[in-house]
Amino acid sequence: MPKVSVIVPCFNERRTIRLLLESIHRQTFPLSALEVVISDGMSTDGTRAEIAKFQADFPDLDVRVVDNALRTIPSGLNRAIEAARGSILLRLDAHSKPHPDYIANSIKALEDGHGDNVGGVWEIHPGADTWMARAIAVAAAHPLGVGDALYRRARRATVADTVPFGAFKRELIERVGWFDETLLTNEDYEFNARIRKAGGRIWLDPSIRSIYFARSTLLELAQQYWRYGYWKWRMLRRYPETLRWRQALPPSFVLSLLSLAVLSFFAPFFRLVLLGELVLYFLILFFAGFRAAWQKNDLSLAVGLIWAIPVMHISWGCGFLWSILSSGSAKNG
Repeated sequence: MPKVSVIVPCFNERRTIRLLLESIHRQTFPLSALEVVISDGMSTDGTRAEIAKFQADFPDLDVRVVDNALRTIPSGLNRAIEAARGSILLRLDAHSKPHPDYIANSIKALEDGHGDNVGGVWEIHPGADTWMARAIAVAAAHPLGVGDALYRRARRATVADTVPFGAFKRELIERVGWFDETLLTNEDYEFNARIRKAGGRIWLDPSIRSIYFARSTLLELAQQYWRYGYWKWRMLRRYPETLRWRQALPPSFVLSLLSLAVLSFFAPFFRLVLLGELVLYFLILFFAGFRAAWQKNDLSLAVGLIWAIPVMHISWGCGFLWSILSSGSAKNG
């Protein structure tokens, strides 16, 4: 049986780190073949104390903590990989809670040769017990929010562009390189792009399931999606062929709003076009929110989605456009 190293980048995750560790302890995969390496970005909220409590309560699971002085996700992953002793590396997130058979199903798919990096489907859960947190969780899994991202909706196993987290053999690092520490977000997508470019395959299996806790406030959501958009452009400069239609929509939408707003100062016609675009956009969101509220018997979703989805679109689009502008300014400078 292979030794599996679960690698977890972490920073100030006191609220969820215990949930993750307990879910790893409940895995059907033998604990004797597991180790957990948490790469902590020098947390200040008591995360390490929570880890220490778990270690004392469950000494049968090998859990180690290493320092991630740079406090970024890719550097955290690389520090964890350096410390890991397993022949198979399986990445998880401190915001996640894998199903009991997550590791066993991941290893089976990997050893059956389905892909060089295998992963599964996210089930998005609220990050807090508030009506807005519930709306954010629904928005983060809704087609209007994430488009056709397979890892949020796949029903059958298939080849994919990317997977959340992922399990892969250590030798893959030697083939395609480590996580890129200059790319502070989208590091998974970039890593998978290199795998595909080297002739490898990314495999998504919906039997590999994990719960992911979404951001709990609109501010946290805006910051998250700004980062996604900003660093997506930096990645696309290296791999333009990886651009998907869903990624082009938010910056196009933001650019259309800005352009029409400027043009409306010069011609009333453009004010009507801008108004028409906004009315159509929010009508679509209204019906989406109403449908979600009906399906989940939660009236707050009818209002919450009208806030959460635009925050995702506009933050992502603004981050993407700002990244283009700032990279252009850096070149000119």
